[in-house]
Amino acid sequence: MSLEKILEPHRRWMGKALREAEKAADMGEVPVGAVVVQGETIVGRGHNMVETLKDPTAHAEMIAVTAACETLGSKSLEGCTIYVTLEPCPMCAGALIMAKVERLVFGAFDEKAGCASTLYNLVEDRRFNHRLKVISSVEADLAAGLLKKFFLARRDKQRK
Repeated sequence: MSLEKILEPHRRWMGKALREAEKAADMGEVPVGAVVVQGETIVGRGHNMVETLKDPTAHAEMIAVTAACETLGSKSLEGCTIYVTLEPCPMCAGALIMAKVERLVFGAFDEKAGCASTLYNLVEDRRFNHRLKVISSVEADLAAGLLKKFFLARRDKQRK
Protein backbone atom coordinates (compact mmCIF):
# COMPACT_ATOMS: atom_id res chain seq x y z
CA MET A 1 0.00 0.00 0.00
CA SER A 2 1.37 3.42 -0.93
CA LEU A 3 2.04 6.18 1.56
CA GLU A 4 -0.59 8.30 -0.22
CA LYS A 5 -3.24 5.63 0.40
CA ILE A 6 -2.25 5.35 4.07
CA LEU A 7 -2.39 9.13 4.60
CA GLU A 8 -5.64 9.68 2.68
CA PRO A 9 -8.05 9.19 5.62
CA HIS A 10 -5.78 11.23 7.91
CA ARG A 11 -5.84 14.11 5.42
CA ARG A 12 -9.63 13.93 5.27
CA TRP A 13 -10.00 14.21 9.06
CA MET A 14 -7.29 16.86 9.26
CA GLY A 15 -9.38 18.85 6.79
CA LYS A 16 -12.14 18.91 9.41
CA ALA A 17 -9.64 20.12 12.04
CA LEU A 18 -8.46 22.83 9.62
CA ARG A 19 -12.06 24.03 9.28
CA GLU A 20 -12.19 24.33 13.07
CA ALA A 21 -8.95 26.35 12.95
CA GLU A 22 -10.53 28.68 10.39
CA LYS A 23 -13.47 29.22 12.77
CA ALA A 24 -10.98 30.24 15.45
CA ALA A 25 -9.29 32.69 13.08
CA ASP A 26 -12.66 34.21 12.15
CA MET A 27 -13.21 34.89 15.87
CA GLY A 28 -9.79 36.50 16.30
CA GLU A 29 -8.41 33.42 18.06
CA VAL A 30 -5.12 31.71 17.24
CA PRO A 31 -6.17 29.35 14.42
CA VAL A 32 -5.85 25.90 15.94
CA GLY A 33 -8.55 23.28 15.45
CA ALA A 34 -9.12 19.71 16.57
CA VAL A 35 -11.49 16.83 16.01
CA VAL A 36 -11.74 13.55 17.92
CA VAL A 37 -12.71 10.59 15.76
CA GLN A 38 -13.98 7.18 16.80
CA GLY A 39 -14.26 4.80 13.87
CA GLU A 40 -15.74 6.93 11.10
CA THR A 41 -17.51 9.42 13.37
CA ILE A 42 -16.45 12.75 14.81
CA VAL A 43 -17.31 12.54 18.51
CA GLY A 44 -15.78 15.86 19.53
CA ARG A 45 -14.57 19.03 17.90
CA GLY A 46 -13.07 22.26 19.07
CA HIS A 47 -11.10 25.33 18.18
CA ASN A 48 -9.16 27.78 20.28
CA MET A 49 -11.42 29.87 22.51
CA VAL A 50 -8.81 31.33 24.87
CA GLU A 51 -9.58 35.00 24.14
CA THR A 52 -13.33 34.54 23.80
CA LEU A 53 -13.70 32.67 27.10
CA LYS A 54 -10.83 34.49 28.85
CA ASP A 55 -9.59 31.02 29.78
CA PRO A 56 -5.97 29.90 29.22
CA THR A 57 -7.11 26.26 29.18
CA ALA A 58 -9.57 26.76 26.30
CA HIS A 59 -7.28 25.22 23.68
CA ALA A 60 -8.76 23.37 20.71
CA GLU A 61 -7.68 19.97 22.05
CA MET A 62 -9.16 20.57 25.49
CA ILE A 63 -12.50 21.59 24.03
CA ALA A 64 -12.53 18.65 21.59
CA VAL A 65 -11.62 16.14 24.33
CA THR A 66 -14.32 17.50 26.65
CA ALA A 67 -16.90 17.29 23.85
CA ALA A 68 -15.83 13.73 22.97
CA CYS A 69 -16.05 12.59 26.58
CA GLU A 70 -19.52 14.10 26.82
CA THR A 71 -20.61 12.45 23.56
CA LEU A 72 -19.30 9.04 24.63
CA GLY A 73 -20.34 9.38 28.28
CA SER A 74 -16.85 8.42 29.42
CA LYS A 75 -13.64 9.97 30.72
CA SER A 76 -11.70 7.55 28.54
CA LEU A 77 -11.21 8.01 24.80
CA GLU A 78 -9.65 4.62 24.15
CA GLY A 79 -9.93 3.73 20.47
CA CYS A 80 -10.15 7.40 19.47
CA THR A 81 -7.84 9.50 17.32
CA ILE A 82 -7.44 13.25 17.76
CA TYR A 83 -6.54 15.35 14.74
CA VAL A 84 -5.10 18.73 15.65
CA THR A 85 -3.62 21.35 13.37
CA LEU A 86 -0.73 22.23 15.72
CA GLU A 87 1.46 20.00 17.87
CA PRO A 88 -0.01 19.95 21.40
CA CYS A 89 1.42 22.02 24.24
CA PRO A 90 2.28 20.41 27.62
CA MET A 91 -1.23 20.94 29.01
CA CYS A 92 -2.94 19.41 25.99
CA ALA A 93 -0.44 16.56 25.68
CA GLY A 94 -1.10 15.75 29.34
CA ALA A 95 -4.85 15.81 28.78
CA LEU A 96 -4.51 13.41 25.85
CA ILE A 97 -2.54 11.02 28.04
CA MET A 98 -5.08 11.26 30.87
CA ALA A 99 -7.98 10.70 28.45
CA LYS A 100 -6.20 7.63 27.05
CA VAL A 101 -6.54 8.81 23.44
CA GLU A 102 -5.14 6.08 21.19
CA ARG A 103 -3.61 8.21 18.43
CA LEU A 104 -2.54 11.79 17.87
CA VAL A 105 -2.32 13.13 14.32
CA PHE A 106 -1.05 16.68 14.06
CA GLY A 107 -0.16 19.14 11.34
CA ALA A 108 2.42 21.81 12.13
CA PHE A 109 5.23 21.44 14.64
CA ASP A 110 5.26 23.98 17.50
CA GLU A 111 8.81 25.18 18.17
CA LYS A 112 7.75 27.17 21.24
CA ALA A 113 5.48 24.75 23.09
CA GLY A 114 5.32 21.41 21.25
CA CYS A 115 5.21 18.38 23.52
CA ALA A 116 4.66 15.56 21.05
CA SER A 117 8.24 15.68 19.73
CA THR A 118 9.62 19.21 19.41
CA LEU A 119 10.48 20.37 22.96
CA TYR A 120 9.41 17.24 24.79
CA ASN A 121 7.66 14.04 23.84
CA LEU A 122 5.18 13.62 26.66
CA VAL A 123 2.72 11.55 24.63
CA GLU A 124 5.22 8.74 24.01
CA ASP A 125 7.09 8.91 27.33
CA ARG A 126 7.27 5.39 28.79
CA ARG A 127 7.19 6.76 32.34
CA PHE A 128 3.47 7.54 31.95
CA ASN A 129 0.82 4.85 32.27
CA HIS A 130 -0.47 5.58 28.76
CA ARG A 131 1.22 6.46 25.49
CA LEU A 132 -0.22 7.63 22.19
CA LYS A 133 0.67 6.60 18.69
CA VAL A 134 1.74 9.74 16.82
CA ILE A 135 1.61 10.78 13.18
CA SER A 136 3.02 14.22 12.46
CA SER A 137 3.09 16.66 9.55
CA VAL A 138 -0.32 15.79 8.08
CA GLU A 139 -1.33 18.88 6.06
CA ALA A 140 1.47 20.72 7.88
CA ASP A 141 1.83 23.38 5.17
CA LEU A 142 -1.87 24.28 5.36
CA ALA A 143 -1.85 24.39 9.16
CA ALA A 144 1.36 26.44 9.32
CA GLY A 145 0.02 28.74 6.61
CA LEU A 146 -3.07 29.55 8.66
CA LEU A 147 -0.92 30.39 11.67
CA LYS A 148 1.51 32.49 9.66
CA LYS A 149 -1.29 34.46 7.99
CA PHE A 150 -2.95 35.07 11.37
CA PHE A 151 0.20 36.33 13.09
CA LEU A 152 1.25 38.50 10.11
CA ALA A 153 -2.18 40.17 10.16
CA ARG A 154 -1.94 40.65 13.92
CA ARG A 155 1.49 42.29 13.61
CA ASP A 156 0.29 44.53 10.78
CA LYS A 157 -2.67 45.62 12.91
CA GLN A 158 -0.40 46.41 15.88
CA ARG A 159 1.86 48.57 13.70
CA LYS A 160 -1.03 50.77 12.55
